Amino acid sequence: MSTETRLQLLKLDFAPGFHRESTQYAEQGKWYDGNRVRFRAGKPENIGGWNFKVTDAFIGTSRDLISWEDNDTLKRAAFATESKLYTYFGGVNYDITPIVSTVTATNKLTTTSGSMKVICSVANTVETGDFVEFTSMAATIGGNVFFTSGSSFAVSSVNSNSFEILTSTTAASSQAAAGTVTVNFLLPTGTSEQVVGLGWNAGYYGQSTYGTARATSDINILSRQWKLDTWGEDLIAGVRGGRVYYWETSTGINSRAIEVSAAPNTSNSLIVSQEDRHLICLGTNEQTSGSFNPMLVRWSNQNDFNNWTPSVSSTSGEVILGSGNSIRTAARSRNNIIILTDNSAHTMQFIGPPFTFGFNEIGTNCGAAGAHSAVDFDGRVYWMGSANFYVFDGTVKNLPCTVRRFVFDDINLDQADKIYAGVNSQFKEVTWLYPSASSTECDKYVTYNPNENYWVYGDTHFTTFEDKGVFGNTITNGVESSTTFSYLYDNEPEGIYTANGSKIESFLESSDFDMAEGNDVMFIDRMVPDINIQNETEGTSGKINLQLTTKQYPNATQAILKGPFDVSATTEKVSMRARGRQAKIRVGTSTSGTKWQYGTIRLDIGKDGMR
Repeated sequence: MSTETRLQLLKLDFAPGFHRESTQYAEQGKWYDGNRVRFRAGKPENIGGWNFKVTDAFIGTSRDLISWEDNDTLKRAAFATESKLYTYFGGVNYDITPIVSTVTATNKLTTTSGSMKVICSVANTVETGDFVEFTSMAATIGGNVFFTSGSSFAVSSVNSNSFEILTSTTAASSQAAAGTVTVNFLLPTGTSEQVVGLGWNAGYYGQSTYGTARATSDINILSRQWKLDTWGEDLIAGVRGGRVYYWETSTGINSRAIEVSAAPNTSNSLIVSQEDRHLICLGTNEQTSGSFNPMLVRWSNQNDFNNWTPSVSSTSGEVILGSGNSIRTAARSRNNIIILTDNSAHTMQFIGPPFTFGFNEIGTNCGAAGAHSAVDFDGRVYWMGSANFYVFDGTVKNLPCTVRRFVFDDINLDQADKIYAGVNSQFKEVTWLYPSASSTECDKYVTYNPNENYWVYGDTHFTTFEDKGVFGNTITNGVESSTTFSYLYDNEPEGIYTANGSKIESFLESSDFDMAEGNDVMFIDRMVPDINIQNETEGTSGKINLQLTTKQYPNATQAILKGPFDVSATTEKVSMRARGRQAKIRVGTSTSGTKWQYGTIRLDIGKDGMR
């Protein structure tokens, strides 16, 4: 063998995180792409899987999730969808959606033999898809019991004097004007997607042509959003554009949340100032005029969310923020609450009487993307805007991001309000779930590790994310793609690398590398892996696959693929032959349940001329 083709082992080490701000060739020496991967001490590994926490599906798509321990140290959680408010306890989801009105229906129920439909002939204001609950039944109808006390059903059709539900029971006979029942009308269902109004009157006069819908509009019908927080051991729940509700743990799991009647009629968000115990509404009604102000911060009396009237004996109050059009969200941090508008950032700090809270504007042109796009981690607040990431660590800063262009070039900004920020304190990570350009729901995530200063991204089906503080692992809500049903999950439980037992794909791909600035063609003879490989199932061998791709030029359309080669914990080397001016490697999951940790890879490599 000549000197030119003499081979030697070359160690391939790449900078941690994904780097997508330039081309795959320009990012040489770095990892370029991947899915479901994190880095520890600079070395990559695949992230864990998930299991159902509750095997029963819930109704709707979750928009907020919170967990806490009650006064008896019992573990609890709550989450809310466009249709329902739920609490989780002891392996079961319980419907605690508020009741907004009640009517007694005597001799108002109608059935048809052989049908599962029941008509209730009472005046109402419900719409199709809203939910009603029946209690205090005094008679069977249609020869059967159609529902037990506390049963709730979706309204399938409606007019002003009656509504229809579809049950799971078939009527044995036709019966009209029968039964006695109490009908509880639950909080009306909201929309699951933000809708841009493009119809008539959506633009200025003369825009477009007669009979043609507008192509753009400033009219947005917002999706249903909730903000959940705790008041001691109890739950506070606010509906965007609606009322505030309270669920008391001691009333039991079968009780429903009730309206905080003294709170403002309309609020866009809320937060509890935990140390001094004020309930704070954000974007709400002014105390004197009652007018809605999207930039208003208003708070209750200390330790009393039923008193919102400022007086010498009350710490209630309100402040209108400047620099912005509407308040988007807020996050508790060290000695402060950080309030984020569509354009600016403000601190809210408890200072005591007579003003109760002090406010400072700390940044402009740094607005938050949505209602849950900000989170506190280790005393710093991180948030996602419409084109950048930000952090407040005493001052507001743009957060340098090695995948910023990749993320913001592939995001559905019409549904940006669904972006959800969460923390995984076990791995020191801040994660944002977001909808990609081709999706109306969160189907992607981007994660930042501030301790090791790297970024990664990947696929997801989660819409909310709650840290491990209560349950020992993160918990999430998501929609199963195979069933389109929604579930509560244990995320990354110890030793689990499958999705409810099914295989999860993960991979990692390097940027292109070459020799001598690409002047020489490389000859590669073998790969020597250094990778820890295990399987979650005892007695089962874990495997990954390795592949090598070579090209002659960065923009060449033809590439030579070697592999994928199956690699187990005992694989010493992979023999193969490849040539090219540049190459990249890819590591991926091969068998279900595999856990892998990448150390490094060495290639037997040498010059093969300058052809």
